[in-house]
Amino acid sequence: MTLRVLIIGGGIGGLISALCLHARGIQVQVFERMTAIRPLGVGINLLPHAVSVLHELGLAEKVAATAIATSRLQYYNKFGQLIWSEPRGMPAGYPVPQYSIHRGILHALLHETVLERLGPAVQLGASFEAAWQHDGKVHVRVVGEDGRSREVEADVLIGADGIHSAVRRSFHPHEGPPKFAQRLLWRAVTEGEPFLDGRTMIMAGHQDQKFVCYPISQQHARRGRALLNWIAELAVEQSEPPPQDWNRQVDAARFADRFREWRFGWLNVPALIQGATQIYEFPLADRDPLPQWTHGRSTLLGDAAHPMYPIGSNGASQAILDAQALAAALSQADGPEALQAYEAARRPATTQIVLANRRNGPEQVMQLAEERAPQGFSDVHAVIARAELEAIAARYKQTAGFSVEQVQRQIVPS
Repeated sequence: MTLRVLIIGGGIGGLISALCLHARGIQVQVFERMTAIRPLGVGINLLPHAVSVLHELGLAEKVAATAIATSRLQYYNKFGQLIWSEPRGMPAGYPVPQYSIHRGILHALLHETVLERLGPAVQLGASFEAAWQHDGKVHVRVVGEDGRSREVEADVLIGADGIHSAVRRSFHPHEGPPKFAQRLLWRAVTEGEPFLDGRTMIMAGHQDQKFVCYPISQQHARRGRALLNWIAELAVEQSEPPPQDWNRQVDAARFADRFREWRFGWLNVPALIQGATQIYEFPLADRDPLPQWTHGRSTLLGDAAHPMYPIGSNGASQAILDAQALAAALSQADGPEALQAYEAARRPATTQIVLANRRNGPEQVMQLAEERAPQGFSDVHAVIARAELEAIAARYKQTAGFSVEQVQRQIVPS
């Protein structure tokens, strides 16, 4: 008898899960509360261990046609002085690339692939209302956009419905809202000239004031241009966060003045900010790691399971790894036993990343430079020893599961 899985949430984690499960012969249905798949959001990064999963799903060519294969990651202080530089993706010896891509384009690509392979498996305008278990099955009640509810039965329920997960809330009704770090992010894309080699991701500043920038469009690169994703981040005194909403637009006046002097020669931050047509505001927030994801025939995945600060490029990547682990577990065992195996493989690993990101992850190098040399430096290694920089980078890769050796072991021989 074919296993049947219901997924609540049609974001990147939910759609990748559908593809991974389908590839193993498991029947899948996805319920998404949005009434249309729209290209929301800005840029994201896909680390090599997540890219290897996309390759296994046969998506290598589709992703490569639109994404930028990241060549380097470089950290700078607030004066544009280089702190640390390292190759990424295949230039670093990985068997697959690291990619930067527009979130909305990736989302649309995954949705199209699900429709091609699974048919009408995604129901839009369907919100999760409740779930319960009876006679070895999980029963789910969803509400359509017309306000009518219906009950669906399956063998397994997966909550992949984001940081405000209704499925998670049904298991943990007293958890409360996400934890606000009193830091705000402003995110946008700006078309402009390529910087450095045209494939480098940069981060500049420190914990309380940071700017991130990287190109995300192969189409622009082919025309000699760059579609640059950027994130401005500031510490704020407000105790209550603004809403977490992909559509929350604000004016650059909210923050641009703090970056008016950030002209590095190779990158003009004020010009990038002013060149954006739409700027989105987000609070920096996460949730405390849970002691348990799985409840009988139901479990959590992606941001519903382990929302984390957007540090180290791990948000989408870890959801993709969840999907791979979940499909592998469900192909080996049925129901609760499989979900327990999935949780045992993924919950401890993601807990460590959530906690590491609260400590700034690999971005510690920028904070160290700010604390030790707030007026800048002539030689970074007089401020932070090379061995210390190397250790921070290596330790985070190991924690997040994407050292070269870890990814090489992950690749399935064809």
